[in-house]
Amino acid sequence: MERAGFDQKDQPLFPTADKQRQLTSKRMTRNDVFRMLRRRAKAVGLDEVVCCHSFRATGITEFRRAGGSLEKAQWMAAHESARTTKLYDRTEEEVSLDEIERIPSI
Repeated sequence: MERAGFDQKDQPLFPTADKQRQLTSKRMTRNDVFRMLRRRAKAVGLDEVVCCHSFRATGITEFRRAGGSLEKAQWMAAHESARTTKLYDRTEEEVSLDEIERIPSI
């Protein structure tokens, strides 16, 4: 953390910026993060709904695709129930080439 310029333990990892675009000692709120995320998504042309939970879903999905267990993903996400973790797991939403080839050509 020191190498990244975070030498004080009480310093926020994601600080706010003032009107002159200078970093402050205040931490970003959830709303600050959400608004920034929506602006950035819109700037790159993402029309779908993007929110902070999108990162959680991506992390859990990529962990599971790499062979991680649901139980370990549940532990990492600090979920009490595996059912909650499954809500974020998008691995079942993939469509394989074999599945597409099952569609008869017209």
